[in-house]
Order: sequence, then structure tokens, then C-alpha cells
Amino acid sequence: MYEKITEYARMLDEKSRARRRDFHKHPEMAWYEMRTSAIIAKTLTELGYDEVLTGKEVCLESARMGVPSEEELQAHAREAIAWGAPQEYLTDEMKEGYTGVIGVLHCGEGPVVALRFDIDCLGMREDATLEHRPYREGFASEHQGWMHACGHDGHATIGLGVAEVLIKMRDQIHGTVKLIFQPGEEGGKGARAIVAHGHLDDVDYFIGTHVAPSGGPDDGDLTPGTWGSLANWKYDVHFYGKAAHAGGFPEKGCNAIVAAANAVLNLYAIPRHSDGITRVNVGVIEGGTGRNVIPDHAVLQMEVRGATTEINAYMDEQAKRICQAAADIAGCRCEMVLQGGGESQQSDEDFLAYIGNLVREQMPDLKVSSCENAQNWGSEDISLMMNRVQEHGGKATYMRSVTDMASAQHTTAFDFDEKVLVDAIRVFSLIVCDLLK
Repeated sequence: MYEKITEYARMLDEKSRARRRDFHKHPEMAWYEMRTSAIIAKTLTELGYDEVLTGKEVCLESARMGVPSEEELQAHAREAIAWGAPQEYLTDEMKEGYTGVIGVLHCGEGPVVALRFDIDCLGMREDATLEHRPYREGFASEHQGWMHACGHDGHATIGLGVAEVLIKMRDQIHGTVKLIFQPGEEGGKGARAIVAHGHLDDVDYFIGTHVAPSGGPDDGDLTPGTWGSLANWKYDVHFYGKAAHAGGFPEKGCNAIVAAANAVLNLYAIPRHSDGITRVNVGVIEGGTGRNVIPDHAVLQMEVRGATTEINAYMDEQAKRICQAAADIAGCRCEMVLQGGGESQQSDEDFLAYIGNLVREQMPDLKVSSCENAQNWGSEDISLMMNRVQEHGGKATYMRSVTDMASAQHTTAFDFDEKVLVDAIRVFSLIVCDLLK
């Protein structure tokens, strides 16, 4: 069985590289992943998956956050069609921003295994110099200001490769497989809506991965587990004041920019927490209409993070108090709109050890990192899926698929060695087939 997995995965090498480059060329941000979702749905349907869930079947409407306007979504739907999205799979609900796909394979009695692959991009303008391979070889982003700068084009490709291998192995596995192609990981928007829909409630084993740069603790081809993603909340903070003539009647106005500026300074003054690291950042401040008008509206885009969910709750409480106080001082009203977030996460050590031993035994050409459970950087809303599975006694791990990178993630020159695609397809398929053999 294990030799067949490697054989089938390696047969997908050329197809996977082409598929990754196609996704890279057509990046889509959170809730805009229409072309990507339509391609995934078409592929899973044609492969013969028993269920292919799309639209409102994937994400619970009331749990979505940070959804673009209807006008913005419809404009991108037209762009997705121009990019060659398979229109018979580009549903009306996808055009409304209900993106993401779940493919389900029923193979009789047995455990339920879920795999997660995020599919969205970042709001970045890609490098357009000959030193950048995607530009040089003609697969750089065609949407100015959007870019796959974190490797999710690779994740989506890995997921579709695993789908192809597992459909060929279905007679040898016993149980249920869920392939979750998640929208909106960047900004922590998508996982919450999938969890709220109940898709993780019956899962016994949950596995995700992220491409990661070689070096440091990741000294192999695979790191079986990670821990320590920072819990976080992300807000748009609106300050509503009262407009007035700045020269003639300034006392009749309430300056929203003053409120916002006061909030910024005091957010950075939140005391650190003795139980673990904390973070706060204001990334955007906007407001006002002219130099001689008391501004009646200003908005901050900000976030808080903490080493644990509890420490993040402390940061969240302090941020809310400060923003409200800044508004009160300026005579303004404050409204905080939650745009995304996640929890802290821990991979199950017995599960990641099982994966490390399995890969060493059955795929010895792949090296398992000497540190099998590495600390994560940043934040990841896969934590919500992992925690939901672990809450009802299931096992979960968040792996790293290690590869050489041309530039760090979240930079305009990001690119990675596509050898990792087949390697990751092999690892995921191996784990599923062993769990369900």
C-alpha cells in the first residue's frame, strides 16, 4: 500500500507544479476565493467524491467575519469568470462570498479523518523583476495588489493531490475522509465559520500543514507537529464624532481623529502580562475630510495577541476599555467590529510522534526534523479546528512541510521549491491510509 502511495503521488509531480502556478497566477483574498473554489469543486466532483460541499454548506452564515461588500464580491465574480473559472461550478452562493469546499469520501465503518488546506492569498503587490521566478517564468499574479505570498497556492495544490491519491486507494481504507479547503485564513476569518457549521464535531483525527522555510528547528522534510500559535482578535475600531468648522466653531465639534490618536497611544501602553508574551498593533488609521473640518469619523485597524487564549482575553479587555475611554474623552462614540481571530494551539504529542515514526519507517527517503514539535510563529485560525477536535477527545496536529524559499513568507519576492508538493501529498496520504487501513 505504501509503495503505491509514493507511485501515485510522484505521477502527480508535473500536474501539481502546473496547478500551483495556476493558483499563484490567480490569487484570491478572503471570501473572494471564487475561481479557486470552483476549480476545487470541479476536481473533487470529477474524481468521484461522495460529497462535495460548497457555499452555505461549508461556512455558517452568522459566523463569517470581514465579508466584503456585495458590490466588491460581484465585481470579483466577473473577474473570476474572465480568469476562466468553470462557470458550472461557480455557484451563486460562491459569488456572494460563500467560498471554500469540503470533499467527503465515505469508505465504510471506521474513524473520521479531516485534513485542512487553506486557499486564500494576501493583499500584497508581487515583485515584478526578473530576479523573481514567478515573474520571469510568467506565473506572477494577474491581480495587482493580491499575491500568494504565504504558500496557500501550494496548500490547495497539495489537497487536490491528496484527493487524487486517496480516490485510488479507497478500496483499502475504512472510515471517512474530509478534505477541508478553507477560505480566509489570513486575518483569521474562515475557520470559525466552518467550525460553527459542525464539520469538526465528528472528527477523530485532524491534520493540517504549512510550508515552512528550511533551517532552524525545521532541519528535515517534515516537522510532525507544532505548538504555540498566538491567540488573537482583530478589530476595525470606528470613532464617530461631530463635524464642525475648525476655524469658526471648533467647540461645536467632536474630533474623531483625536479619539483615534489617543486610543493608538494608549493601546501601546497596555501592561505586558506576566504569564506569557503579548502583542498589540495598529496597522491602519484613517479619518477626516479636510484640514478645516472637525472630523466626524475615524477608523483604526488593530489587533491584540497573547501566548494563550486567556492572555489574549486580557489584551482584548484592555483594548476595549482604552478605545471606549478615548472616545468618551473626545465626546465621541466608539464601535469595535470583530474582523477575525484565533486561539492558541497544541499538537497532540502522541499523535505527532506516531506520524514521525510512520514516515521514518515507510518513507525513509524523507527526513523527519530532529525537533518533532516546533514552536509556531504568528497566529493561525487552524487552532479553532484543532481545539474543537481535541475538546471531544480527538487527536490533532499542525505539521510543517519544509522547503527552500526564495524569500520569507509575507514578502513580495516569496516563492518556494515545488518539490515539497509531492512530498506533502505522500505524507498526508500515508497518514490517512495508515489510520484507516
